[in-house]
Amino acid sequence: MHRITRRELLRLGAGAAIALGAPPILTGCRGEEAAPKPTARVAAIWGVDLYAMTREALEAVGGVQKIVNPGETVFIKPNMTTLPWANLGRNPFVIGECTKPEIVIAVAEECLRAGAAKVIVGDGSQMSRFDWGYATSLDGSTNLALEAERLSRTYGGKVMLACLDSDSPEWVEVPTSTYIGKVAISSLVAGADRVISIPVMKTHQWAQVSLSLKNFVGVTPLERYGWKGADTMWSRALLDHRSPEAIAQLYLDIVDAVKPDLAIIDASIGLEGNGLTVDMKDRLGSWLLLVSTDLVAADATAARIMSHDVAAVKQLSIAYEMGLGEIREESIEIVGERLDDLRVEWLPAKLANPGAPGGGGYHPAGAPSGAPAYVAGEHMAHRRG
Repeated sequence: MHRITRRELLRLGAGAAIALGAPPILTGCRGEEAAPKPTARVAAIWGVDLYAMTREALEAVGGVQKIVNPGETVFIKPNMTTLPWANLGRNPFVIGECTKPEIVIAVAEECLRAGAAKVIVGDGSQMSRFDWGYATSLDGSTNLALEAERLSRTYGGKVMLACLDSDSPEWVEVPTSTYIGKVAISSLVAGADRVISIPVMKTHQWAQVSLSLKNFVGVTPLERYGWKGADTMWSRALLDHRSPEAIAQLYLDIVDAVKPDLAIIDASIGLEGNGLTVDMKDRLGSWLLLVSTDLVAADATAARIMSHDVAAVKQLSIAYEMGLGEIREESIEIVGERLDDLRVEWLPAKLANPGAPGGGGYHPAGAPSGAPAYVAGEHMAHRRG
């Protein structure tokens, strides 16, 4: 098991990134504190054509060539949590559970145009293997399997579709401040030169919101952290889910180790409450994408659009305290739109964390007192990762 990766070595050699902590207080001629200058930017892209919107989103951050260099390997992390059940006649993209393939296709193509040698699209879903052919565009005209073949033929680089639990060559351990001490992530993520997170905008009954930060739960192995019920449903329940703070610390430690380069939040069709479909055309009159090189700022902006109090979203306050990015509204510049014009009514999730006080169930080996207790059957209400 590796302890350090080529990606980490490259990042260490490149020097430290610009800090995103609290900006210095500027004092005016009267000794008054000036308003803080923005330390993060989030671009908001409206439209109804996800291909065009994605390319516009990339241009808003200076073009993908500002992020991807020729010859590099890019890992794209969508949320494909319920894709394994698409063969049962339920479309997870129309429901709002999974990242729309149009966005992933457009990002992959732009990375190849920028000279990427390899683009890996990967996720660890709720089953160890799934069929990417069911990752169909909303109009049904194509799917990720067909597009991966097309892009690999058209460009010099190669597109790989990876079910991380089955296709990861190995698992790399990174440190975590949670009680397990270290957590395994796919070597396909750890070894990539660039990492792009493309989540769906939705609420979550274990984490409050599921956006670009929580997206990285899906790079951990089911074989090690999964619990399998009699119905063959998998969940990474052996990770500490007893509270939003507990699970947040783990995936934020993964984010800290991986240091993703870009977030594109899919706010076209998502989920509110504990799994109700929201089509943003019904709320805003069009779909929306949020893009930023600061994942925390992107998620904080998405939370505000969903009418959430950012200070109450545990993962965001922890991320800010860890120095992973910006959450303060006055320090985040929204490019293209005014935040007040983007806010919509969005039902919060009703929290139902397994192992929370009053629960019961299965306790992972080695867990301290009060660590998660997994209750068989509770995960069945949570197919929407």
